[in-house]
Amino acid sequence: VARRLSLIKHPECHSMAGGKAIEHLAQTGNQELLTFRLPMQQYRNCNFSFSGLQNLVNNAIVQKEKEEGIQEGEILSCVKDVAAAIQHAVAVHIIQRTYRAMLFCIKNSILPSKNATLVVSGGVASNQYIRKGLQNLADANDFALLCPPPRLCTDNGVMIAWNGIERLRAGLGVLPSTDGIRYEPR
Repeated sequence: VARRLSLIKHPECHSMAGGKAIEHLAQTGNQELLTFRLPMQQYRNCNFSFSGLQNLVNNAIVQKEKEEGIQEGEILSCVKDVAAAIQHAVAVHIIQRTYRAMLFCIKNSILPSKNATLVVSGGVASNQYIRKGLQNLADANDFALLCPPPRLCTDNGVMIAWNGIERLRAGLGVLPSTDGIRYEPR
């Protein structure tokens, strides 16, 4: 969404990563000026998906560009409102699905009946709006919430790479030779 909104061109966001730029602009945006239908509402499971939401946002951006008479790549006058609306929709989706997972774990005795803990990490855990929503969810359900400091909430790719380093050092699940392995970029 940040790329589609060309936030790298926004004077307040030119040096920020996309998620950080969305969060920054959303602070002064009005999330109620745009409403995005939440994804996967028809599914009663714990899965997440943002592809449908991404399509809805893209269509809304195209519509706003037409209304404002601007080209793709120019900054919308309502960019802060779009940022606030998408951040809110993403947060609600994450909170709803996390709540389902919490209920599933409790119902199936996967978690202890007391002192259950919700751990949130990765890039999404650096977003204070989402973190606050998850804190409210945890508090309402007698869960502790653990999140690393935002500076440690990095992209999941970094965590996956780190896991690979640790597995390589420990000799766990690492191929001794890459002969015969075919790699295909996706």
